[in-house]
Amino acid sequence: MTAAVSPPARSRTYLAVLVVLGLTHLLNDLMQSLIPAAYPILKDAYALDFVQIGMITMTFQIAGSLLQPAIGMVTDKHPAPYSPVVGMMFTLSGLVSLAFAHSYAVILVSVALIGIGSSIFHPEATRMARYAAGGRQGLAQGLFQVGGQAGGALGPVFAAFIIVPFGQPSLSWFAALALLAMMLLVWIGGKQREISAEFAAMRANGKKTGSAVRHAPATIAVALTVLTLLMFTKNAYGESFRSFYTFYLIERFGLSIPSAQMMLFIFLLASAAGALIGGIVGDRIGRYRIIWISVLGPLPLTLILPHVDLFWTGVLTVMINLIMASAFASILIYAIELLPNRIGLIGGLFYGLNFGLGGIAAAILGVLADSYGVETVYKICSVLPLAGLLAWFLPKIEERGS
Repeated sequence: MTAAVSPPARSRTYLAVLVVLGLTHLLNDLMQSLIPAAYPILKDAYALDFVQIGMITMTFQIAGSLLQPAIGMVTDKHPAPYSPVVGMMFTLSGLVSLAFAHSYAVILVSVALIGIGSSIFHPEATRMARYAAGGRQGLAQGLFQVGGQAGGALGPVFAAFIIVPFGQPSLSWFAALALLAMMLLVWIGGKQREISAEFAAMRANGKKTGSAVRHAPATIAVALTVLTLLMFTKNAYGESFRSFYTFYLIERFGLSIPSAQMMLFIFLLASAAGALIGGIVGDRIGRYRIIWISVLGPLPLTLILPHVDLFWTGVLTVMINLIMASAFASILIYAIELLPNRIGLIGGLFYGLNFGLGGIAAAILGVLADSYGVETVYKICSVLPLAGLLAWFLPKIEERGS
């Protein structure tokens, strides 16, 4: 049995810390997003096929997923407030290596280093967002997520205006962002001791007043299994855009690389808006409802998408991603409510799932794209939101700290 003790609504919210955390998440995910944003350049320079593109994504995602739960488990027992700084060092080395990679093998090693950097960053950053949130958990995770989503959205913009004109070596210019992130993370690490002490006091007070909620192992197992399956289908659909959307637009509508990158930016920007809106609304109407809306809401739009013109492709992709992105904060908070004493593990597990499941999906979709064409991939992916019906099996748990 697991005791669930969350900070009450009256606990202090460290808004400045949450904003800086969101900014570091933005910088981290921006550097990650440069990888798929550079795919058109790498594809031409190294004569890569879609299977190889998918393998790059899978290498990056798997490297970013394997370590995260393990790191989360370690930091649950031995908090390491400065570990994200170490993660950023890996990201820095991977980015510079990718900028000057001269072979496909070096590209794979470079993206693996960037993935490892993210695997170290996320668990402790998730814990800090939880502690700094006070009673506004949805807002906190929304701000943290909007940083990451906005960073992911900026990658295609920098690709269009910097990487495409100046080539692969220009990736090294973004090393300055890693250095900036390190300085911000050092400041956050210094604040964590103060915030952790207050959070621990709140938990102790909650135990004394009998506010603990216990969840049976079967409840936890069922909920985590359903959430994992939902994450896989959401990530599979999302990865079809992150890895292949630019190729889809170029192949079907004849867009230039910069124009396709700007369309991808708009799509990813909708993720940022969806993450923030979903977190805030989840505080008001509950995580369970937000998850339902997010997983089934996009279905009519995804079914229509492969059959419309360029204008409606842009409109529908924004709407789809706005809705789909709204659930991640709620999924993460729901999982933390199940295992509140394992915040690092949950953060590592679910960010790890984002990476690992997305990587597996990218590899599968790459094979399908080579065999049947990119347009067929989008027709196949259009039915994935049907898996949202699995949310029926999610146990309704008492939500705390909202």
